[in-house]
Amino acid sequence: MGKLSHDQVVQLLLQISIMLVMGRIFAEIARRLKQPSVVGELIAGIIIGPTVLGMIQPDWFQFLFPVGNTSGVVLAGLVQLSVVMLLFIAGLEVDLRIVWQQGRQSILTSLLGLVVPFIFGFTLPYFFPDFFGIVDLKQHFIFSLFMGTAMAISALPVIVRILMDIGLFKSRMGLLVVASAMVDDVIGWLIFSVILGMIGKGGSMSFISTLSLTIGFTVIMLTIGRNVFNRVLPWVNKKLAWPGGILSLSLALCFMGAAFTEYIGIHAIFGAFIIGVSLGDSEHFSERAKEIVHQFINNIFAPLFFVSIGLRVNFATNFDLALTTIIIVIAFAGKIIGSGLGTRLGGGFTWRESLAAGFGMNARGAMEIILGIVALENGIINEKIFVSLVIMALVTSMSSGPLMKWMLKVKTPELGKP
Repeated sequence: MGKLSHDQVVQLLLQISIMLVMGRIFAEIARRLKQPSVVGELIAGIIIGPTVLGMIQPDWFQFLFPVGNTSGVVLAGLVQLSVVMLLFIAGLEVDLRIVWQQGRQSILTSLLGLVVPFIFGFTLPYFFPDFFGIVDLKQHFIFSLFMGTAMAISALPVIVRILMDIGLFKSRMGLLVVASAMVDDVIGWLIFSVILGMIGKGGSMSFISTLSLTIGFTVIMLTIGRNVFNRVLPWVNKKLAWPGGILSLSLALCFMGAAFTEYIGIHAIFGAFIIGVSLGDSEHFSERAKEIVHQFINNIFAPLFFVSIGLRVNFATNFDLALTTIIIVIAFAGKIIGSGLGTRLGGGFTWRESLAAGFGMNARGAMEIILGIVALENGIINEKIFVSLVIMALVTSMSSGPLMKWMLKVKTPELGKP
């Protein structure tokens, strides 16, 4: 087993300390400005990364975050672990009972909210590859599939927070938006996992074997797995120490699921996400237990990941105004038209309310950034596309709440009722 030198240990501890402190400072600033914490954490990374510190004091940046150093490899491992755990807690937010309660309405909203933005995101890169910087024609189709998926996925944790902030979480519209976002995320991550399988990243199995195992894993975990967890969790809550027992068991299951999907050629984040959905849907996994897991991950590992985004890419040299504008327009148009039309066709909502639901579904947040970083690591996108996706995720998340409130300004709290 390899060993870090004395200097590398010091360097690694400094890196983690600076990332956590800077992430917390800017997350608090963002919170006071009524913005998601992820906005502040990303800005912190940009400041201590190559964009700002690397330009002003390149020697300091090289000393703190040297390229190719063993401590940097360990830090990359911690960041990878953070991504897996972030998708796990995103899965915990999914409540399948809400989806069933919304019935036909949520199916229409989620289906059109998935298909329309997917078509928008797929079509433009497919017919205008030069604009998106596609050089390798072999990657042309894969890239188009990825962009379609990126436009289709929402950020469920951000959507839930926005609906709570504007007092709509328990309304008929709020439950519809949450249920639809849940369906979109599960299907979207499944599609993205298949895309990674198509390019043969991480596994030696054939594409058909990988696809079959992925679908089988998803179906089993959301049916048999849920029932097993429902039988085991009462024993865990009764016999093991609280909250240590449930925390260690849930994270162990998260890593096991992640290891399995990584082994079959699908990214580890998908396994963590599905395990989160299965566990979170259990009536014996209490809200208090979820809160403990959330606090543990969101305040330690999430900042490490989002700050690290700014360390990977120079946002100044890789910013393309035209590209970013087009991606933002595609994102807004696809989700608002698709989700808004689906909500309206489902019945019971006016056009204003339907468009407000579309604005709610448009928040991308952390999920889009995670999707982007995995695509960047696997060579599906370049750094310019990645920067544009990060900016799009921030713009959609910051504008979703205000646009919903603006669209509903003449409505009473009793939304969607005759």
